[in-house]
Amino acid sequence: EKGKSKRLPKMLGFQAEGAAPIVRNKIVENPQTIATAIKIGNPASWKQAEKARDESGGLIDMVSDREILEAYKLLAAREGIFVEPASGASVAGLLKLVKKGYFEQANRPTGQQANRIVCILTGHGLKDPDRAIETIKQPKVVKANLKAVLREIGY
Repeated sequence: EKGKSKRLPKMLGFQAEGAAPIVRNKIVENPQTIATAIKIGNPASWKQAEKARDESGGLIDMVSDREILEAYKLLAAREGIFVEPASGASVAGLLKLVKKGYFEQANRPTGQQANRIVCILTGHGLKDPDRAIETIKQPKVVKANLKAVLREIGY
């Protein structure tokens, strides 16, 4: 449309708290996080990430391993999506910002409608199956017969 300037989407990025060199603005010598795919103390695309953040008016923040695991479990329970912990970081960041009111109507310019939010989930849970095994309640084992199964489910 003429007269309307097209606004770039805000780029929001989230690093694991134990490996957050961009947020801290310094190299992390010994990064520590359950999210092994983003356990990077000196990312190769550091400057490009800052440029995307700055040009879009976005932000780069960090999320804790606890927040990552909550998002990881939420994705599996609510959406049926099995991701590796690093992919849970974008959803953990989204949830963190929602709690802070980042997306509230008051934060939008007058007349602007709510935007679409997209979280990138690139890593399948099978990249780190041990994490899933460690974070779930162990299943109850019953004898392999119909009576035992029916008794266990209360039938």
